[in-house]
Amino acid sequence: MKVQNTVFFSIATFFLFVAASFAQQVKTDYDHNANFGQYKTYSWEKVQTKDPLLVDRIKGAVNGVLTAKGWTQVDSGGDVCVMAIEITQNQQTLNTFYDGFGGGRRWGGFGGFGDATTTTDTYQVGSLVVDLFDAKTKNLIWRGSSSDTLSNNADKNTKNLDKGVQKMFAHFPPEAKR
Repeated sequence: MKVQNTVFFSIATFFLFVAASFAQQVKTDYDHNANFGQYKTYSWEKVQTKDPLLVDRIKGAVNGVLTAKGWTQVDSGGDVCVMAIEITQNQQTLNTFYDGFGGGRRWGGFGGFGDATTTTDTYQVGSLVVDLFDAKTKNLIWRGSSSDTLSNNADKNTKNLDKGVQKMFAHFPPEAKR
């Protein structure tokens, strides 16, 4: 019984790890020589997505965080140009289930896991990349990306989009190096 509990705990821990690996991943990077204190306004350059309904959602999420950071959106001629791209791709995971733990003496040792069945699950991952460019030099000054598993529920995806953008800009603007 103790062995079965240990195996059950190991399998449960594995599934917890797999579930955590699908959690939202956010990354940011920036030009360490850029003076973010000089930027006060921004203009949208482009939002690239296959789903036209996402354009306003992406802009709304980014506008919300930049406005909260004290930046002002202008129709054109901002200090910074904003570009965003949304990418959706299919991912697969393999799930193996054992129908028994075997038993008895076998060649090379005792017991075994019995028969195994492996299935493949396909799911979609959505990624958003937001780039900020210095409008005068056209140099990339900041990049944020967020990836998460997509749901069939549009409201849930919108909440995850908003959460990802909030995480992206949590430490924005970067502090100037002295």
